[in-house]
This record gives sequence, C-alpha cells and structure tokens, in this order.
Amino acid sequence: MRKGIHPQNYRVVAFKDMSNDDVFLTKSTADTNETIEVDGVEYPLIKMEISRTSHPYYTGKSKLVDTAGRIDKFKNKYSKFKK
Repeated sequence: MRKGIHPQNYRVVAFKDMSNDDVFLTKSTADTNETIEVDGVEYPLIKMEISRTSHPYYTGKSKLVDTAGRIDKFKNKYSKFKK
C-alpha cells in the first residue's frame, strides 16, 4: 500500500437518519458544522436521508420516503400536459 494517502483526522461522529430519527456513532473524517448531544456528550452531526434502520432491504418493509417533495414537484411540472 502507498504511504500517506489515507486521512489521519478520524473522530467519532453522530449520523442521524432523518426519516426515523435514529442516531448512531462511528468514526469518520466527514466535515460538518452541526453538532448533536448524545448521552451527555456533544458530537459532530451528519444527517442522512436513509440508513440501515429505514432502508427497505434491511427492514423488510416497503416505505416511501419523500423528504424533498420530489413527487409533488414532478406532478406540478408535468400537470400542464394532462389531457
């Protein structure tokens, strides 16, 4: 392996699934300006749209997650072509 290509600034970061508010801690080098308090300790926060606790493959349930309003945007955009 080549030396000096891997980051050295690993730290514990909180990842939050925005669809079900699940939070888990792991090491990461991702930059963020937001923080969250977990068990009385403040951690940098990374927000995610989907994780292992909400993904249909892992949960076995089919669930529509539309946090950005994509379906409504699509319907509004193409409603003028309706007959």
